[in-house]
Amino acid sequence: MELPIRTHYDMVGGEVGVSRLVNRFYDIMDELPEAWELRKIHADDLQSARDKLFKFLSGWLGGPGLYEAEYGHPRLRMRHAPFPVDTQMRDQWLLCMDMALDEQISDELLKTQLKSSFAKVADHMRNRSG
Repeated sequence: MELPIRTHYDMVGGEVGVSRLVNRFYDIMDELPEAWELRKIHADDLQSARDKLFKFLSGWLGGPGLYEAEYGHPRLRMRHAPFPVDTQMRDQWLLCMDMALDEQISDELLKTQLKSSFAKVADHMRNRSG
């Protein structure tokens, strides 16, 4: 009998775990002075951003493809093109996500894998020099 494959989605706690991670990420971004430049390019109300990141991460982590079902293919670079994503923005985003992962994920191997994957995606999002 084969064991079911556990996805990162399952390992972070499914819907509840992804929601906690996303909410903590945006709470950190909203509160952390070092993420001020990143925060100011977002709307005052972060609910739409929270919802979209939750839906995206659900599918990206191996769970339900909620983002694709509602918005189509993520096309991350295209969707981020209007925003100045330089090295500073990438680093601020990663700082917030790394802090959220440190708080929300206890499995060290999983945390390392997620941080590595997020770093690759965040680096790919850069659309400005610097």
